[in-house]
Amino acid sequence: MDLYVVLGVRHGASEAEIKRAYRRLARRYHPDINPGDGMAEARFRQILQAYETLIDPDRRSRYDSGTATEDARKASGFEGFDFSARGSDYSATFGDLFAEVLTERGTRKPGPARGADLHQTIPLSFDDALAGVKRPVTVTRRETCRGCAGTGRTRVSPGACHICQGTGAVRSVRGHMVFSRSCTSCAGTGQQRPRACGPCGGTGQETRSETIQVRVPAGVADGDRVRVPAKGNAGLHGGPAGDLYITVQVAPHAVFRREGDDLHLVVPIAVHEAALGARIEIPTPDGIARLRVPPGTQSGQRFRLRERGAVSTRDGRRGDLVVEVRLMLPKLLDERSKELLREFGRINGESVREHLQG
Repeated sequence: MDLYVVLGVRHGASEAEIKRAYRRLARRYHPDINPGDGMAEARFRQILQAYETLIDPDRRSRYDSGTATEDARKASGFEGFDFSARGSDYSATFGDLFAEVLTERGTRKPGPARGADLHQTIPLSFDDALAGVKRPVTVTRRETCRGCAGTGRTRVSPGACHICQGTGAVRSVRGHMVFSRSCTSCAGTGQQRPRACGPCGGTGQETRSETIQVRVPAGVADGDRVRVPAKGNAGLHGGPAGDLYITVQVAPHAVFRREGDDLHLVVPIAVHEAALGARIEIPTPDGIARLRVPPGTQSGQRFRLRERGAVSTRDGRRGDLVVEVRLMLPKLLDERSKELLREFGRINGESVREHLQG
């Protein structure tokens, strides 16, 4: 008997072509569709045997080479037909009839999976962000269950499976057909399988809280993220744990303003300091520094102090401190001060708005 002829396909037919031919013939010769028809039963038996042999690459290869010795019906779980009565496990549709047989082929044990990353936010002062700091962070995460070591099962004493009575297989009647399949309760071993772990509910993981010390590097800016490796959720089936990401929220400073790795500072100076020049004290992240204001300094003029800014988290270099001076007039002037300013105006009478004249 040529199995390719039974299905009506060519010898080089693809898997999809074999499946289509099988579905087409099964709908025509299925015993439930042809009750009492012995010829249809025999024909369907041949169709099923041909399909089970040709759909399996190894068995098909052995069949093509003429060395096939395995009974295709037993490999598929098909044992024969039983027309004596309809079992209580009867399925009316063709899809339901073969669902278990076909899906058992595709079951795969899940492989290792990486755990999910976790995210948290912590507030920082401006000074702590510039200098770097260690902060305790409490993380609630999924970890490997200590009760079952991540297996999700508890150990049980050896004994025969009570579902299949130790045979490793169960029989079921579908219509007039008798099927045997691997016992799902014991996975075909015939022995009792471990029960689901109580503390983790069979997931292999439990939720625990842990307080860890997070080192925030110097120079972090508002919105930057700090990665803590392997402090996310534990992986599944032996997979690696995820990471913990800490997003920092940096509070604004009273006098400093950050742009990139540079810090900006606005400093008020008096009229005489701007006109005559002076050395003034200004705050920096490292303490008080002295800034030389040259004579004739204009309001809004900027001075740059090298490497007095924030530390770069990329290459470790420091930015600059940019100081902008703002000219401040005294709020109240006595008569002597007013007279001196009038005299100053008469001596320096050039217009400061010449550039506005057409």
